[in-house]
Parts: sequence; structure tokens; C-alpha cells
Amino acid sequence: MRKNIKITAAAAATAALAIGLSACGTSSDPASKSETGANADTSKALVVAASPTPHADILNFVKKNLAKKEGLNLEVKEFTDYVLPNTATQNGQVDANFFQHKPYLDDFNAKQKTTIVPVVNVHLEPLGLYSKTVKDLKDIKAGQTVAVPNDTTNGGRALQLLAENGLITLKDGVGTSAKLSDITDKKGLEFKELEAATVPRALSDVDAAVINGNYAIEAGLKPGKDSLALEKAEGNPYANFLAVKDGNEKDPRVEKLAKLLNSDEVKKFIEDTYQGSITPAFGTPAKS
Repeated sequence: MRKNIKITAAAAATAALAIGLSACGTSSDPASKSETGANADTSKALVVAASPTPHADILNFVKKNLAKKEGLNLEVKEFTDYVLPNTATQNGQVDANFFQHKPYLDDFNAKQKTTIVPVVNVHLEPLGLYSKTVKDLKDIKAGQTVAVPNDTTNGGRALQLLAENGLITLKDGVGTSAKLSDITDKKGLEFKELEAATVPRALSDVDAAVINGNYAIEAGLKPGKDSLALEKAEGNPYANFLAVKDGNEKDPRVEKLAKLLNSDEVKKFIEDTYQGSITPAFGTPAKS
């Protein structure tokens, strides 16, 4: 029986608060004596926070087909936002997470004062431009509205995609940190900034939208087929990775999971399941 636990933002926030309060207890508290990193108790389940698709799907493949053979007890908790997985990892509610890329994590750590670090790259989810009414890029005209993610890194990434496809012009050198204020020529387009997870639901209300790969798939879109424009995989810095709180990289359970996530079996699962909409991107994450 699968033991995935879907957590709403409210429930997760409540749990996170409870964990935070318990962390303020005395040295006699059981939680204060828990071992981490290389000294972690390997008999306990490794609890990993993940976005439902494709992250939890990949983890569940590992849990069902590979983990037992490696002596790994894996538990997957699904989160539907981009904040709680990191805060839950930082405060010890979960042991690791799998949902993000390096530019997002760097920005999150800087703003939230967290100490999350990447362990191993797993896959790439290309960002795409979609529309329910427009059939070709050339048909996107002045006066139309395009929805984009409102978080710093995915927003900048979305603007880069639009610029690379000639829909806007950006200031020189802004890179993936681009903001709406960095657009030097909107070419008559209007922009609507939304939380990344909600962009697919707004697709019917705008002329086009830039959607993260995992959310596109959850919405029934096929990035390789349905997108008007799609990020290129070559040289892309947005590989999604397994991450932990700094100091827990050497947890034997984390090391086992990292090895399994970069296995030939997982590579085949990704390729067979997602048919190019998501691609394997194994290896060591880029350093800050």
C-alpha cells in the first residue's frame, strides 16, 4: 500500500509551527537528541517532501522498485507549493526534498535565511509557453495578455523564454533575474503575474501563459507537443535535484536515495513515462 501523504498548505504550516515550537524544548526532549548527517538512524524512514508530478512519481517508482533492495525505507510527502518543502526540510519536519532547481534555491536561501543544499541532479522540466486560443507564436499580438510566474527565478526564466522567442526585448545582461521592469520593449503585450502553481488554471483567462513543466503535466498538457515555445535542454541550469539541510548530505539514507535517483532504472522510467516532456539530467549540481 502506498503511503503518500498529501499536505495542504494550511496543514503543513500548522505542522511546521508545531515542529518549530518543539525545537525550543529542553535538552531532555527526545527530538533534541536525534542524530543527523552521517550519524542518522538508518532504521528510520527517510521522509522526502516532493511536488506531486513528476517528483513524487519518480520517488514512488524508486520506493516500489528499487528502495527495498538497497535497504532504504522511503516515505514520500506531497506538497503543492514551492515554499513549505524547504521550510519543512529546514525545521526537520522532513529529511529532504525534491521539487526545485538551483536558481530558485539560491534565491530562497538568501531571502529566508535557510541552509538547504542540493545533493544530486535528477531531471529537467522545460518551461513552456501555452495558449488555448493561439496556435502559433506569430499569432501573439499587441494587446494580448501573457501570464507568468511571480517568483523571482521562474519569473525571470519565463521572461527569458519570451525574449528568446522574440515576444519581448530585455535589458542587456539581466539574465535569469529579469523582472517586468527590465523589459525594454513589451511589443504591446500585457503581463499578469501569478503564483506558479496557479498559472495553468488561469490559461483560459489569458491569451497565453508561461507554465512550469511539472504544473503543465499536472494540467494535462504535453510540453513537447502542446507548447508554442519550450526551453532548450542544452546548457540549461534548471535541473531539479534532491536537497537536504546543510550537514545532512552524508546521511546514509540520503546517499542511497541519491544513488538510486541517478540509476539506469530511473533514467528509463523518466524517458518512458514522460516522452521528452521531462528529461533525465543526472549528476552533481552546479555550485553557487
